[in-house]
Amino acid sequence: MLEGKKILLGITGSIAAYKSAVLTRLLVKAGAEVKIVMTSSAKDFVTPLSLSTLSKNPVLADLAENDSWTNHVILGRWADVMLIAPLSCNSLSKMATGLCDNLLMAVYLSATCPVVVAPAMDEDMWHHNTTKKNLETISSFGNHIIPVENGELASGLTGDGRMAEPETILTWLTRFFSDKGELKGKKILVTAGPTYEPIDPVRFIGNHSSGKMGVAIAEEMKKRGGEVTLVLGPSGINIQSGIKVIKINSAAEMYTACKKIFQQSDIAVMSAAVADYTPVTVAGEKIKKTEDDLSLELTRTKDILKDLGEQKRNDQFLVGFALETNNEKANAIKKLNSKNADMIVLNSLNDAGAGFGYDTNKITIFDRAGREYSFDTKSKKEVAVDIVNTIIQLSDAKN
Repeated sequence: MLEGKKILLGITGSIAAYKSAVLTRLLVKAGAEVKIVMTSSAKDFVTPLSLSTLSKNPVLADLAENDSWTNHVILGRWADVMLIAPLSCNSLSKMATGLCDNLLMAVYLSATCPVVVAPAMDEDMWHHNTTKKNLETISSFGNHIIPVENGELASGLTGDGRMAEPETILTWLTRFFSDKGELKGKKILVTAGPTYEPIDPVRFIGNHSSGKMGVAIAEEMKKRGGEVTLVLGPSGINIQSGIKVIKINSAAEMYTACKKIFQQSDIAVMSAAVADYTPVTVAGEKIKKTEDDLSLELTRTKDILKDLGEQKRNDQFLVGFALETNNEKANAIKKLNSKNADMIVLNSLNDAGAGFGYDTNKITIFDRAGREYSFDTKSKKEVAVDIVNTIIQLSDAKN
């Protein structure tokens, strides 16, 4: 799958840079055209001569060389993918903040192609809150992160932080470029975001859902060839072209939209954070503050997942989400069975980096056969890949 692909390899100052020579050789052997940009500190770990020999292209490190300017804009437009491996803690920080003090960062900020990074650092640096925040930030920009590995580190310690092995990175890129048409011809319904239940013209009952997880699922479904309709609650996320978006505000509006679309859907993923209750009456004018307390009478909203589960045909695949704070597994399995879903995705607010307000997530999936699929904390885009892979696996087995 890498035959003819143009890969721009960025190398930063990390001891793991020695692996970049092996990675370059593997990429070239797989048929890719490789150009390399490295930072000045990366030269302390691997020589430009070795890399230029392996890549069969000059290695670039400076914005200007021999009275000529290195066109970083063209480099960022030339590549099918920009791969930064290893990505040091220092360069990660620059990516997160937009600091542009070398050629590699200039190319990164100019790149119009997808950007993939393979971090490498010592365990304490990897687990530092600043590193976690920077990873969340660059992930929110749409960058892809290849997970670090656990093993012996340059410090002599053993733990998390090792850069993925060159063979692992090659496999990741091959999968990235593969023609994922597993969902071609499938009609898919995805819900995302919160709902806002109006109290008066200016106030509402809502929640902190951003819609990022559901949008990432919709985009991954589209990437796999699906015909995707996204029912989206209040959210400022920009949606990629090719996805039909139906914007709603309230739980009732989401219910109506889903009821209409579900009958024609092959797969439905209910990832929206829908309000369980809504005000019985909505004031026509803004409610004025008085000396008295204000009481609101609430009524239950329609249970969208349960209603779709009752309508579901044998040839349809229905996915629910469960956000739990206690008895997580038991509550998720209970929801799976009571709503007649085919699969439930559990989020626990007790897991670091999961739930509302994060660009990462940690999930566990349960299916009707009683199987459990656990995943590590990842960016929501990577979590979407895990969810879609599982949906395809289980729906194929069902049908």
